[in-house]
Amino acid sequence: MRYLILIFTSIFFMQITNAQIYEVGIFAGGSNFIGDVGATNYISPNQVAIGGIFKWNRSPRHSFRASIIFSDLEGVDGKSDDPRRVQRGYQFNTSILEISAGMEFTFWDFDLHTTGIKGTPYLYTGISVANHDNYYFTQNGQYTSEDTSSWAYGIPMVLGYKTNISNHLVLAAEIGARYTFSDELDGSVPDNEFREQLSFGNTNSNDWYVFTGITLTYTFGRRPCYCGF
Repeated sequence: MRYLILIFTSIFFMQITNAQIYEVGIFAGGSNFIGDVGATNYISPNQVAIGGIFKWNRSPRHSFRASIIFSDLEGVDGKSDDPRRVQRGYQFNTSILEISAGMEFTFWDFDLHTTGIKGTPYLYTGISVANHDNYYFTQNGQYTSEDTSSWAYGIPMVLGYKTNISNHLVLAAEIGARYTFSDELDGSVPDNEFREQLSFGNTNSNDWYVFTGITLTYTFGRRPCYCGF
């Protein structure tokens, strides 16, 4: 019985090995913030975003994906369409380092081992976590550091289009909104509880941020067998 289990285990891992095809590359684009400070435009990049991306293409229709992206988030009340925000005149800028992992689904088959140029729209979702420093606004409206940092968990919702531009290069353009479970990114809710009276804005609505840009990935690995998935 032990030998039988060993044989089946060996066959299983051999199939996984033969099915591996990977992509590794870069993300470059911009970011914008949607919250209690600044403009509320959904797609309006105002800061540079750059990072790395990795994919394991498990079938022609889905991939496991992970990324790490660095960017600043900025909000300026003076650029808002809301006259109340313009009059208030707050602004903030904070750096974030986001780590994300999840699954990418293509609308059509995207088999990199067939000949010719091919392309497909795709969706990506999963979980993200962004590290950021904590700030708050004083009663005089001064943006002040709390000298602490936090992790903002979120859900990425990404729509994109990708195409192969050579045998080993895939180019994609995407727009990805991140809904976070935090309201602290813009300083509208202080991290320390004893500053709770300095909170402002809609405390029932959490922060969002959006990455808009392109990815360029290099593909490598053995020719996969997709028959099991």
